[in-house]
Amino acid sequence: MGSPGSLRTRAAAAVAVAGALTLVVGCSSSDDAATGGGKKDGKTVITMGMYGVMGFKETGLLEQYEKENPDVEIKAEVAGDEQTYYTALQTRLAAGKGLKDIQGIEIGRAKEIVETQSGKFADFSDVAGSDHFLPWKQSQITTGDGKALGLGTDIGPMAVCYRKDHFEKAGLPTDREEVAALWEGDWKKYVEVGRTFKKGFKGDGVSYMDSASGLFNAMVYGYPEQYYDERGELIYDKNPAVKEAWNLAADAAEDDLSAKLRQFQPGWDPGLANSTFATAVCPAWMLGHIGEKAGEANKGKWDVARAPKGANWGGSFLGVVEGSPVKEEAKKLVAWLTAPEQQAHIFQEQGSVPSSREALERDDVKNVTAEYFSDAPIGEIFGAAAQEIPDKQVLGRKDGTIKDTFSQGLTLIEQQDTPRDEAWKTTAERIEKAVG
Repeated sequence: MGSPGSLRTRAAAAVAVAGALTLVVGCSSSDDAATGGGKKDGKTVITMGMYGVMGFKETGLLEQYEKENPDVEIKAEVAGDEQTYYTALQTRLAAGKGLKDIQGIEIGRAKEIVETQSGKFADFSDVAGSDHFLPWKQSQITTGDGKALGLGTDIGPMAVCYRKDHFEKAGLPTDREEVAALWEGDWKKYVEVGRTFKKGFKGDGVSYMDSASGLFNAMVYGYPEQYYDERGELIYDKNPAVKEAWNLAADAAEDDLSAKLRQFQPGWDPGLANSTFATAVCPAWMLGHIGEKAGEANKGKWDVARAPKGANWGGSFLGVVEGSPVKEEAKKLVAWLTAPEQQAHIFQEQGSVPSSREALERDDVKNVTAEYFSDAPIGEIFGAAAQEIPDKQVLGRKDGTIKDTFSQGLTLIEQQDTPRDEAWKTTAERIEKAVG
């Protein structure tokens, strides 16, 4: 189970593993293959389709399940990029073939699955012992008539990852409690600290934050409603929360507080390696990536402080395809993988915060620290942040697409000096074209 209480930041290696897996299994899989696994040589074969670093394979849980259930064989296919994965999943759902028994579902796709594909996924509402999740988490994957299309894996409570050495050079405090106090309660304070940083930093080539879009996402996801209302109507252009986030992110971009590096886009990883920015708004699942890309040379220079306000960015689900020939066995596996004990294990190993209410209350979750990040008590920090997430989280059909489009719009301001009103207009036009 690894070393209790200390996150070893293994997600980086897992990313490489995931990429290798994609290449290996990609050669042997086909959209024309029969859906899912089945019975073979006296064993139940369960197939899984996942993306990124969901943690089940990387932390040894699939292997553990096979040992505890010797009549089960699990075949997992992992795509490194979620957008590519989801495009393929949509194609296979439409064709009714090439699907895995178990499919990962990213939070930004959940509403679209609920509204357009509910008949393609098995119901988990009657699974015994599955009432341990945060209420708002399971509501995101549940249809209006109560059909649960999957079970929750992780969530994405927010913090701010920061470089202590850069803060010291700027004359700012470095202790995580003192740093959190600088911006407590208001993202405007976070930007104001950036202005102080820019004036005081002794040196060149270091920006305060990585990207304006990271700030934008953190603010927007702190509200119950973001891009859609509860009726499924688009409200991004009328929602004051979105406009407030846009304007503050634009302020940061126009004041040259950003390194102009969109998270997970080209240039961001080298920015981590070359120490070109001092802060990044970081959901818990991002820590592993930062640790890997910033590298051993920067271990202990990073730390984690509480964010100004609670918010949730990211998270996933596991669903079982209705047509799976091993549907009941697959549902049993999903229930085990998302149980409190397994969610706690994944958090200990790679920092993915549990969506299980019971897991969040466990001492072996509360006491987790991040060795790479100056032994930051991330169990406490992200556990407390999880409690601040609004009880209601309204999702829309194209949430993921809209988020990406807003990030692109802010890039127009950062990289091309486009006036914010013009950038907003371009973004709105792109959203209308993308979602109809």
